[in-house]
Amino acid sequence: MNRFWKTVVLSCAVWMSASAVHTVHASAYPAEQGVKIQVNDQLVQFPEARPFIDSDGQTLVPMRPVFEAMGYHLDWSLDNGQTTISAQDVKKRTMVVKTGAAEAQLDGKPVKLQSGAQMRQGTVYVPLRLVSETLGYIVQWDNDNGIAIIGQDGNYHAPAWYAQTQADKIAETAKSLTGIRYVWGGTTLSGFDCSGFVNFVFEQYGIDLPRTSRSMYDTVGQSVIGLQTGDLVFFNIGKVTTHVGIYLGDGQFVSATTSRGTKIDSIYSSYWSSKFIGAKRIL
Repeated sequence: MNRFWKTVVLSCAVWMSASAVHTVHASAYPAEQGVKIQVNDQLVQFPEARPFIDSDGQTLVPMRPVFEAMGYHLDWSLDNGQTTISAQDVKKRTMVVKTGAAEAQLDGKPVKLQSGAQMRQGTVYVPLRLVSETLGYIVQWDNDNGIAIIGQDGNYHAPAWYAQTQADKIAETAKSLTGIRYVWGGTTLSGFDCSGFVNFVFEQYGIDLPRTSRSMYDTVGQSVIGLQTGDLVFFNIGKVTTHVGIYLGDGQFVSATTSRGTKIDSIYSSYWSSKFIGAKRIL
């Protein structure tokens, strides 16, 4: 499934009825991994304070960087310990919020809030619901990547950033080990044979594989035709399965070779394509 269509809608405000979409709460996302905010196709940069998910599953965002990314001009005032923020867009629509108040004003009209602005360690935070429920913008929540996407232009957008999958991490680890010499029976950084290399990489992620390439081919995973990052690719050198590598994507794989140690090759090269016998997916 395309990653964009795995994005689910947190709040559609005036754009769709609630019954027309599947809604989720940001609390489903592991808060410790951090939350990203995107306006249309661009990620919002947070040089200081960052968004977070509170104990009620509500996404709270530093007001200044988010609203400035949407093109708002902000004015601030402080009175008796209460901060008032006035945000005006290019169409002169003005929203006013006060820390500690459960009400905002939109073009002078009061708007009830489930929760209002709050001051935390010198930063004013507002609930992301303010953007959808008060200003009427589309807000999507991509749980896979922990991104709230504000469709200020009225459109739905794909994430501008994707979290690394386990397969991506395995591929990165495998690529980082290129150049290590070949050692028959080798399973350590001092030297690898082909199955020892594959075992070493996958062990870093708690995955145990059989010791030999033949056993891997015969006993683990699911045979696949369309290759994906992290798949095991197998080759016959001679009459039996004697070589295994890790597929990286774009036709490339990495393996421990007898001639040049751990290196990246093209599965479509004349040498390897003639010896390729199949792939297994174990992730």
